[in-house]
Amino acid sequence: MRLKGKKIATLVAGDVEDLEYYVPMMRLQEEGAQVMTAALDLNPVRGKNGLIITPDTTIVSLHADDLFALILPGGFAPDKLRRYLVVTNLVRAMNSAGKTIGIICHGGLIAISAGIVKGRRATGSLGIKDDLTNAGATWVDEPAFRQGNLVWGRVVADIPAFCRELVQVLSEQDG
Repeated sequence: MRLKGKKIATLVAGDVEDLEYYVPMMRLQEEGAQVMTAALDLNPVRGKNGLIITPDTTIVSLHADDLFALILPGGFAPDKLRRYLVVTNLVRAMNSAGKTIGIICHGGLIAISAGIVKGRRATGSLGIKDDLTNAGATWVDEPAFRQGNLVWGRVVADIPAFCRELVQVLSEQDG
């Protein structure tokens, strides 16, 4: 249990990619992390594939100082979440503190809106390749990798590689 007691938040909204939410959450829980699901409100969220997710907390109640890491799953949720200052402020605060942010598939849209990708390597769904490069990132077509405090995953098929990289990075951190 390498992450015992570490507080990690996953941001969700309607049409989040169910597998990109559930699999990393379960993998982190398996390592002992306390994974919280955060949304704009406490109403249940329907994932892109129809699974229902019940948030534990609201995004506005999260503070970077209290979190060990943040996870940004894909689907259509990131395009919705990126529009809220509370979301982009949290992502910027986590980044400024050097805390790990796990970003998979379309989750990179939130990182773009938070202004944290310029000059960094990045990946995600091909659907956001142009968005990432236009935001100043260098597109990398790899299943998963770390770039500083950011852990990137490409798509659903790459979830195992994303989870391995994420757990490895988090296991190396103090806090």
